[in-house]
This record gives sequence, C-alpha cells and structure tokens, in this order.
Amino acid sequence: MAIILASQSPRRKELLARLVADFKVEPADIDETVKETDRPEEYVIHMAKEKAKVVAAKHPQDLVIASDTIVVNHGKILGKPNSRKEAFVMLKEMSGGMHHVYTAVVMRKGHQILQELVPAKVLFFELSDGEINRYLDTGEYADKAGAYGIQGQASLFVKKVDGDYYSIVGFPVGVVNQMLKKII
Repeated sequence: MAIILASQSPRRKELLARLVADFKVEPADIDETVKETDRPEEYVIHMAKEKAKVVAAKHPQDLVIASDTIVVNHGKILGKPNSRKEAFVMLKEMSGGMHHVYTAVVMRKGHQILQELVPAKVLFFELSDGEINRYLDTGEYADKAGAYGIQGQASLFVKKVDGDYYSIVGFPVGVVNQMLKKII
C-alpha cells in the first residue's frame, strides 16, 4: 500500500514528511468554485472529499490523504485570490479583525474514509495600505486561501491565534497523525 498526498502544496508535503517517510504526491484537479450559498464547513469538507475521491479512483488500494483550507471573513469564504487587486481587498477587509480558518482532512483507503474538520481563528492587527502592498510585493499571497500564509511574511499581521496553528498553515499535523493511527 502506497500513501498518496492529493495536493500540490509544498507546505502539506513538508508537514506530511514529518509523519511519513515515503509517500507520493498526486494533485487532484477539481473545480473549487465557491458559490454564494456554500456553507464554509460543508464546502471545505466537500472539497477535501472530492480531492480524495479523484485520486483514490486511480489508486484504489492505496491510502490517499487530501486536505483543503479556506479562510472565512464575515461569513464569506475567501479562496485563493485571482489577482493582486483581489488579494489587497481580502487583506484590507481582514485588517483589524478576527477571521476563521477551516482545514478539512480526508483519508481514504478502499471503502474506509476518515474525515476531520479543524477550525481556528486569527486576529489581525490594523494594516496600512503600505503594509499590505509590501506584503503583496513578495508574491506570497498568490496560491493561498485568504491571500496570506501565516508561516511567511504575513506572520507580521497576526495579533492572536485561537486554535491549531497548523490548521491555519493548511495541514494540522497532530490531527493527521491521529487519523493515520486509525487507518493504517
């Protein structure tokens, strides 16, 4: 049985390597379009399940690990920004306030499926336009839900975290480790 990470995220790959010495990476190509009617918790779990399903269809005997992370601000799901302008708006709207981060992890081995939803809250300092633009100049925002990665330069924006830090990074390693113990 092989272990397959259904993600192209370098952060998830790095964090899974802390738990498992040998695994393959195979990103799942799915439609991640957010609809206005989507409830955050249901959406993120659905996305992780879809990623696991797509990869497991090609590898039915293997263990597939999929994860998805979203940022929610004032009830609105913030995916990966499509442009610098969109990223600026996201960060400006989160400035000085608390937002939620949800990471769903799904493991699939044959007909056995485990899933966990790991929530966290992040409070940002008030951010000036200059601070936001300097961050955007780094390009870090481009592939991240909510236009920021807490482990990078955006760490300077964070006043307080409530919950699992690694859920905010996108791969809650403690929870993943507990899930692995159940499924392997």
